[in-house]
Amino acid sequence: MGDFPVFRNYIDGSFVEGSSTFESINPSTGETWAIMPAAGAADTARAVEAANRAFLSREWAGLTPTARGKLLYRLADLLAENAQDLAEIETIDTGKIIRETKGQVGYTADYVRYFAGLADKIEGSHLPIDKEELEVYLRREPIGVVAAIVPWNSQLFLAAVKFGPALAAGCTIVLKASEDAPGPLLKFAELVDEAGFPPGVFNVITGFGEECGQVLTSHPDVARIAFTGGPGTARQIVQNSAENLAYTTLELGGKSPVIVFDDVNLDSMINGVVAGIFGAAGQSCVAGSRLLVQRRVKDELIGRLKAKAEDILIGDPSDPATEYGPLATKAQIDKVERVVESSIAAGAILITGGARPEGYQGKQYYLPTILDCSNVKDADSVTEELFGPVLSVLTFDTEDEAIAMANSTNFGLAGGVFTNNLARAHRMIRAVRSGIIWVNTYRVVSPIAPFGGFGESGLGREGGMESVLDYTRAKTVWINTSDAPIPDPFKMR
Repeated sequence: MGDFPVFRNYIDGSFVEGSSTFESINPSTGETWAIMPAAGAADTARAVEAANRAFLSREWAGLTPTARGKLLYRLADLLAENAQDLAEIETIDTGKIIRETKGQVGYTADYVRYFAGLADKIEGSHLPIDKEELEVYLRREPIGVVAAIVPWNSQLFLAAVKFGPALAAGCTIVLKASEDAPGPLLKFAELVDEAGFPPGVFNVITGFGEECGQVLTSHPDVARIAFTGGPGTARQIVQNSAENLAYTTLELGGKSPVIVFDDVNLDSMINGVVAGIFGAAGQSCVAGSRLLVQRRVKDELIGRLKAKAEDILIGDPSDPATEYGPLATKAQIDKVERVVESSIAAGAILITGGARPEGYQGKQYYLPTILDCSNVKDADSVTEELFGPVLSVLTFDTEDEAIAMANSTNFGLAGGVFTNNLARAHRMIRAVRSGIIWVNTYRVVSPIAPFGGFGESGLGREGGMESVLDYTRAKTVWINTSDAPIPDPFKMR
């Protein structure tokens, strides 16, 4: 296979080979760069069983919440210290530009610190029960073994919003990295090992389909599933969870609208639109892929967006000067090409892009693309989630039109509104059906703020204090404080 780095799964506190291996491709070169382990059914079951043993062990269950938090703080420090190495691996494996991967790893450490601080803030409550002799209270206890499944994009961040609250709550975890570009998470497992978690508490694997994903999500010892990915895979996971009745949260895709009214200062919002669709080459679940613009400013806005898109510096994602890199997989770029071609054939007008850049033959680059779809509102680029750098522009005249267009999708993850009219902003906040609304900004996150979607964008929320409680179950405790004998149940008073 050549002289490539070889990665291993992390199961029960040890780095182990998979049942087979596969090659990972560097999307900026189109060539193999590393060998990855594929966890088979037995490997996956072993990881779950290790997590279950650890969950029941005094070595983990006996730790105080404060001690759990200290382990997470240690892991956060290691993330920050190793941000450069992890970012370089992520850039090689996914094609995301180094300036983004390094910043995101650093901010992921902040997320882990946030959850570390919540480990000893999980409180129960006293219930003012209607029986004088009884004291009743609620305890919050960890739900059990967690199966966490993340995609290749923003994988450390998407993993942190799962393992952070899970470990803070006292759960154990099997984290499955995507078979597309799993290198960063498999490397991250070395930091987990260094942080000092007891064996089996935190396992990291990767693998394919039935041999890994299905076994993981249907295993009887799994009590909770946290998944980020596409709706098709989510439906399969829900079917699998019928085997174990695991509590399931799903963070899925989006076809997010960015709504621009004609009262806004275009200079102040143009970067938000560009970041929302061309940041990470459009490979983001919250990508603002539908631009809904009020008719009076459409031509000026399109002209400015065209100039901005054509000025983006495309290049080697490992170069700090590069602003835009390749798409991560061949399947993605093939889909983008197909949808752009079908949309143009249906009547969409190509403003810019629509092709692979010159000089990048055999590599997975695709130009920042803008399509005017004002006359073809049902074009494929308007309706399909592409996970790529394609912006579909639509026009409206009234607020009601904008709302109807924004909500004309089965997705409901995010949305953006640009207006200087505060009353209008609040009307749009109420009316747009999505789990996240940004007003006069876009693609901003914080560990304190939960995120998630409506409809086919998923179930549940990640981030914030409530996400920690989602990894617990309430236990009701009844205490009889009376010295009197318990009444005979067969004698009526």
